[in-house]
Order: sequence, then structure tokens, then C-alpha cells
Amino acid sequence: MRFRYDGNAFDRRFLPRLTTKEIEAMPKEDVLIVLPVGAVEQHGPHLPVFTDTLLGEAFMAAAFDHLPEDAPIWLLPAVAYGKSTEHSAYPGTITLSAQTLMMVLQDIAASLARSGFRKLLLFNTHGGNADLLGMMAREIRIATGLDVYRLDPGAVGYSESFTDDEEKACGIHAGDVETSLVMASCPDWVKPELAPREMPRFPRSPSLSFRARSFAWVMSDISRTGIAGDATKGTAARGEAMLEKAGPLLAKALMEIAAFDMNSLRE
Repeated sequence: MRFRYDGNAFDRRFLPRLTTKEIEAMPKEDVLIVLPVGAVEQHGPHLPVFTDTLLGEAFMAAAFDHLPEDAPIWLLPAVAYGKSTEHSAYPGTITLSAQTLMMVLQDIAASLARSGFRKLLLFNTHGGNADLLGMMAREIRIATGLDVYRLDPGAVGYSESFTDDEEKACGIHAGDVETSLVMASCPDWVKPELAPREMPRFPRSPSLSFRARSFAWVMSDISRTGIAGDATKGTAARGEAMLEKAGPLLAKALMEIAAFDMNSLRE
């Protein structure tokens, strides 16, 4: 799959391809700006450290191919570095501190507001960013007046029919899903012969729920290989099928967000 600077997302809806005059003249009242936020961090012995940012670009490429011609939705370059402190002990991980990422997001949002834009979507593809982005969405709204939204690709359920219960529970990092997606996006970047399988023994107790983030962990607490999931199951065909399913689901979500009126929330 080729997608970088190609296709609708990067050829027709990539905001930095426009000139300052074109951006100035653009009607902005209903425009949604999408900012992917990824990471550069270890993904086990078989996947590139660029995995999260790469997949953010791949998801957006798939989504923008399903948007209507006149969709008021534009894409920004991804913030390639995230808050990856839980992976900082591994070579190749390049992490921002929480404070640095907060200021980067704040500055990007303030710049968009100065240009006249009104709506911003933070599209996240790294789990370690999730809490910070949730908090920053509100902080950006307060500081800039922008309508700010959050979306993770998992929210649209693109992978549900492709994984088993064990992977759904434990496959949170560099497992079957991410391995398959990278194999479909950049197959030459994957070393499938090194793909491991490691399933963390997450507690079942409600008071120690992993999904509710009841306890703090770093990657070395839950894994010896740096992954959580079964990467040996990854296939390019399944990755392509997941992207094909994700494309229209994400496009629908983007259109719903673009059409949403914050004023509709109160009488």
C-alpha cells in the first residue's frame, strides 16, 4: 500500500500543500482540522519504532478515500513524537515529556485559531497519549475557543471481527493487530521471523482493572519482549482487510464530528 503524500488525504486534503493565500481565502466556519498524534517508540523485535505514527497516516489515508468530494475536512502532518515514557528504557524510543507534548498541542491549536479555524480533532494512535489528549482537548478549548474532539481508531471497532478474545483482552502493543497493519502498510519494515507472542496476565478484579487504568505500569512491568499480544498471527492480508473496514467507519466518524454543533448541547 502506498499512501504517503499520495491519494485524497495527502494529494487533495493535506492542508500544508496550500499557500497562505489559499488558506486565508478558505471558508473556515465548518472546517474540521485533523491532527494525528502518534509516537516513536519500541514495538518489539519485529516492528519499526515509527509504527504508531505510520499507522495514523495509514488510517487517515484510508478514511479520506471515503469522504465526499466537498467534505470540509483537512489533514495536518502528524505529531510524530508522543508521550512514550513507559517505553523509555528501550533503545529507539524517543519520547516527549507530558509538559512538552502539552505545549506542542497548545501551540498548534493556537496557530489554527489565529488562522480562523474553529474545529480541531486530535486523532490518536498511541495508547500512552490517551489520558493527556483527553485532558488537553478541554484545555485547548478553554484557551483558544476551538471546538476540540478526540478520536482513536479503535473507537470505530475496525478490528473486532479480526481478533480473538485473548487478543482483545491482552493485545495492546505490537501484537496481531499492529503487526498485520504494518505488514499491509509497509511490509519491508517488518521482520516477521522475529515476531514474538507474549500475553500479560492482567488482573480480572474490578478494583485492578487494566482497561480502567487502575494501576500505573511501564512496559517492562508487563512484558519481557516489549510487546503485549500475539504478533505471530499477523498477516498482510488481514491488515489490508482491517484498513478496508476502517476507512469508511473513520470517514463516517469524521463527517459526524465535522457536522456537530457544540451549541446543540444546551437548550
